[in-house]
Amino acid sequence: MRPFQELEVWRVSHELTLAVYRSSKEFPADERFGLQSQMRRAASSVPANIAEGSALTNDHFRHHLRIALGSATELEYHLILARELGYLDTKSPADLTAGVTSVKRMLQRFMQRLNSPPPQPANGRRRNTKSQQPTAKSPS
Repeated sequence: MRPFQELEVWRVSHELTLAVYRSSKEFPADERFGLQSQMRRAASSVPANIAEGSALTNDHFRHHLRIALGSATELEYHLILARELGYLDTKSPADLTAGVTSVKRMLQRFMQRLNSPPPQPANGRRRNTKSQQPTAKSPS
C-alpha cells in the first residue's frame, strides 16, 4: 500500500481545497454557514475520501473515489453559484473551475486503472483481486 500523500490525485485535490478555502475567505458573513461552508465541505471531501479509500481494498477504494468525484462535481456547481453571486474575484472562478476539471479527470482515470484487470503472472494463473490493496501507481 502506498501512502495517500504520494498519490498525485490527492496532492492536486488537496491544493484545490486550500485554494477554495483561501478564495472563500472573503465571502459575506451571512454565507458563513451557507455557500462558504458547502464549498469548503465539498472541496475537503475529495482528498479526504481519497485518503480514506487508499487504506482499503480496491473495491472499497473505487467506492471512495466515486464519492470524491461526486464531491468534486458538487464543488463545480458551488463555484458557478459563487461566481454568479459575485462572491469570487474575477480570476478565482476560472482557476478553481480548471482545478476541479483536472481533479475530476484524474479521479476518472484512477478509477479506470483500478477497474483494469491486473497483469497476468508469468505462470498464467490469475491472482485474486477482491482483497488486494490499491495499486502503487498514482494517476498522472
